[in-house]
Amino acid sequence: MATLRFQALQETFHRVPVTVHETERRSSIFGKNVFNEAAMRQYLTKDSYNSVMDAIENGSKIARGMADHISTGMKEWAISKGATHYTHWFQPLTGATAEKHDAFFETVGNGQTIEKFGGGQLVQQEPDASSFPNGGIRNTFEARGYTAWDPTSPAFIYGTTLCIPTVFVSYTGEALDYKTPLLRALQTIDQAATAVAKYFDKNVSKVNATLGWEQEYFLIDKALVAARPDIALSGRTLLGHASAKGQQLDDHYFGSIPTRVLNYMRDLETECMYLGIPVKTRHNEVAPNQFELAPIFEETNLAVDHNSLLMDVMDKVADRHNFKVLFHEKPFKGVNGSGKHNNWSLATNTGVNLLGPGSTPMKNLQFLTFFINTLKAVNEYEELLRASIASASNDHRLGANEAPPAIISAFIGSQLTQVLDELEKVTNGKLSPQEKTDLKLNVVGKIPEILLDNTDRNRTSPFAFTGNKFELRAVGSKANCANPMTVLNAIVAKQLIEFKEKVDGLIKNKKMKKDDAIFNVLREYIKDSKRIRFEGDGYGEAWEKEAKKRGLSNHKTTPEALKAKISKKSIALFEELGIMNKVEIEARYEIETEEYALRIQIEGRILGDIARNHVIPTAIRYQNILIENVQGLKDIYGAGFKKLAGEQMELIEQISEHIAKINNGITQMIEERKKANTIINAEKRASAYCTKVKPYFDEIRYHCDKLELLVDDEIWPLPKYRELLFTR
Repeated sequence: MATLRFQALQETFHRVPVTVHETERRSSIFGKNVFNEAAMRQYLTKDSYNSVMDAIENGSKIARGMADHISTGMKEWAISKGATHYTHWFQPLTGATAEKHDAFFETVGNGQTIEKFGGGQLVQQEPDASSFPNGGIRNTFEARGYTAWDPTSPAFIYGTTLCIPTVFVSYTGEALDYKTPLLRALQTIDQAATAVAKYFDKNVSKVNATLGWEQEYFLIDKALVAARPDIALSGRTLLGHASAKGQQLDDHYFGSIPTRVLNYMRDLETECMYLGIPVKTRHNEVAPNQFELAPIFEETNLAVDHNSLLMDVMDKVADRHNFKVLFHEKPFKGVNGSGKHNNWSLATNTGVNLLGPGSTPMKNLQFLTFFINTLKAVNEYEELLRASIASASNDHRLGANEAPPAIISAFIGSQLTQVLDELEKVTNGKLSPQEKTDLKLNVVGKIPEILLDNTDRNRTSPFAFTGNKFELRAVGSKANCANPMTVLNAIVAKQLIEFKEKVDGLIKNKKMKKDDAIFNVLREYIKDSKRIRFEGDGYGEAWEKEAKKRGLSNHKTTPEALKAKISKKSIALFEELGIMNKVEIEARYEIETEEYALRIQIEGRILGDIARNHVIPTAIRYQNILIENVQGLKDIYGAGFKKLAGEQMELIEQISEHIAKINNGITQMIEERKKANTIINAEKRASAYCTKVKPYFDEIRYHCDKLELLVDDEIWPLPKYRELLFTR
């Protein structure tokens, strides 16, 4: 195994950067492999084009007859681009994308063939659903599931395959994917936000939730990964002593991008341009060999699809450059983990960002309305929002280094805090002319000036306002954005519906003017949501104590956090808004708890294998070398050998102690795993893996890492942290 380590290092040292040719302007190749508006205008009839656009803009259904026309145009476009196959591309509850390719090729008898792709094949397919997570919705023998075309996310060509974004539902109609609930949530936020936006502009007829994700990741040479079974199988290092130099000098952040990595980024960005993924930013992140890319924001459903597609493309491009991409939230102990910050806002069809202050008091009152309602929504559903970003891998990141803690709070900056404090003083009932003038001129009217110089930034806040959007920083780098975005849009929609009912009630029953009614409701919401606002450092016991006083949850583990998803409050929210029914909610809960247990189970097996098959034999081998040395000294010096062999004998004892502790830890861990595996209930099994099995990981790792420091470097079998993080 040590030979494999040094072979991997030798291979890595001799890597030559892969040549990348960027011969065309990005603006000229952007979306070339996407069946976008330009392609549809060229390949569709006027009626079929209008039908698709009506579905995208208004959610109207596409008639089956019209689908035949659309599929014909889509097929001709795809074949002209070199496509030979098509697939319904969907996002099952595995966290990855799924696809089954079918050829356009069909036989028609007498040795004749044609290229065929009909409306039925475009609109719906029946993939075998038996092997996808379903949470008990259907039995394995009831394998039928349906994928149905989502026209709001354009089809694209990847390689030689036409990929058609679809939803995935069971035979009985329940959602088995991430996209379906997201689409329902987006429809709900559209209706709720449009109704409120009409208070300020009657011309608003649609509101889109927008998303701009930031994808952090590590790049490791694939030869080094091949020599690390833990990274290859779990995506993270389950053992390994910290490198003497890590990120403490802050010399990697925004530093010069290594040539191999830069060529990878250039190649990746070219692929993204063809696929219509508007990536714009690239840079080194804080930890060594950690990087980030980010796009221009888009409509949320499209942004989620683009991020899911991007992660697949990143893997494939990395392979060309002899890299492995690590999306795990905490692949290396002691250095920063990776997040996927979700920058969220609301935009009207009139071109207004509802979370962006404007040039007039009225526009700023609109901003405050959506801003304060969002804070109120997060306050009411902070546990559900925490549950939406829960995973076995993200548990390692939350609360570590610069990642946010597991306590959900909102950071808005000292200036906006002062604005809300002023608004909290608003008179109950109708505002006096002086109060209204003072509010509009000195409080609401000055918001743009306040934000212009607002340089406050809190990297530890899970949910921070950053000038014209909210940034949900707690989302993990491996996560599908649809999960937190479904929750965030749902809770804000629910809050906006409640807000409108209260304002309309004051206008109707109290005969208040619209502005007075809005100010009165906002004042109450500011008071109600004070507990969620936190401007300080999110680390340490002080904030945990304060959060407990405020009644905020602090669910540090996934099994604990996920329970919020099946609370009466959460079920009522999703059912009331028509986003998910109780069966779908409970199925997702069971799937996520099962996945947690399985991931811990896999990691436990990997750790046990590496410790017993690689670490212990290597330690014994080195111990035998020491024993031979001691025996030789004894043969030469007789009784006086102890004076010369003291250090060696102490090392022999230390190695024996560590081996015993490792072996004992693994034995006990396996016993706890066996007990956990007998538990039928998914929730209890996940809890057992969390509280009974997982604690042994740190103990076993501690002794393995101590042996790494004691054993001769020449025979240590696994690439070390200094090699993984600093070999480029």
